[in-house]
Amino acid sequence: MATRTAATYSIASTYVNPKPNLPRQIKPATLTLNSQYPLRGFSGLKAAAIDVTCESVTSFLGKESNTALVRTFSPRTQKYEKISQYRLNPEASCYKVAILGAAGGIGQPLSLLIKMSPLVSDINLYDIANVKGITADLVHCNTPAQVLGFTGTSELADSLKGVDVVVIPAGVPRKPGMTRDDLFNTNASIVKSLIEVVADNCPQAYIHIITNPVNSMVPIAAEVLKQKGVYDPKKLFGVTTLDVVRANTFVAKKKNLRLIDVDVPVVGGHAGITILPLLSKMRPSVSFTDEEVEELTLRIQNAGTEVVEAKAGEGSATLSMAYAAARFVESSLRALDGDADVYECAYVESNLTELPFFASRVKLGKKGVEAFISSELQGLTEFEAKALEAVKPELKASIDKGVAFVHKQPVAA
Repeated sequence: MATRTAATYSIASTYVNPKPNLPRQIKPATLTLNSQYPLRGFSGLKAAAIDVTCESVTSFLGKESNTALVRTFSPRTQKYEKISQYRLNPEASCYKVAILGAAGGIGQPLSLLIKMSPLVSDINLYDIANVKGITADLVHCNTPAQVLGFTGTSELADSLKGVDVVVIPAGVPRKPGMTRDDLFNTNASIVKSLIEVVADNCPQAYIHIITNPVNSMVPIAAEVLKQKGVYDPKKLFGVTTLDVVRANTFVAKKKNLRLIDVDVPVVGGHAGITILPLLSKMRPSVSFTDEEVEELTLRIQNAGTEVVEAKAGEGSATLSMAYAAARFVESSLRALDGDADVYECAYVESNLTELPFFASRVKLGKKGVEAFISSELQGLTEFEAKALEAVKPELKASIDKGVAFVHKQPVAA
């Protein structure tokens, strides 16, 4: 028998399933995986692991989380132990991620977080600014993911070859007094030009749009992909995970709840009043006064402005956005890797309302969006129903603005 080996991995499953009969997906932890097979990097996690123990944990976790994490992985390791008797393929869980805008305030911490993922084999960092220093810095981190840097438009196409997930945080950040719409003209051109090259080089990839205003950038990306003849609505996402992260944080603190237990769906869009937390649908079920609902809703909607003002002209939300984006990347990679229980809120092409794009909880799978969790838009409170109606004209205007922008400017052949 081969010598048993131990390896330590950082697992970043960070979401709670909306269905009570599905296993809870937990937050990051460090695991020791003991295997009778030699492990070659993080990619051997599923096929080779036998014994799972919690070696150490991040500050997010307590004893309950440790127990849940072990409980989640132990049954799976038994199943994959049987599979490994017939076929051991330790490279099966490796994916390539490209970050476009890697030198920015979001791009740098996001690159670091993705470098820590056990599902990532390669990270391509792209920016118009020189990313050689960032690449050299990140390469020194002792995780298996390989890192390459690409600088300037002449190297953009090469950065996208064979990529499974493209993340776009590129663009200018908000400053005090600016709305997301103030960013439109500059960032719209940036996203349009990037998506044109994505369409030519990795049209099959998951595309994650972080650049603001997301409500308009996603329709811009969709129109470009349509004109290129490669649009797949199931694989284009506006990343609204930060709204969920903030909602969970604020509600947990307000109600003195364990953060790991809190799950607040956030629907609509990703700007101002289009951000609608559905507090009546949160888990665990908690009662709120009318004043608490209004206070929490307003804070979640204005959380981005709160950070912009606190930074006093030095930028917008970067660390929390990078954290939320990394969570969504990890969820996408888990879905690509065959995990059947991956749910996230995201801004996507949708039929839940009369609007062509809408943020809601979706189930992710190997081919992108598999299902919409429509039940969360049923039985809303009076406050939520009125707020939802207020979302629609605001969101429609942003969508129309993005579509019109592409139609006014020809897409590069």
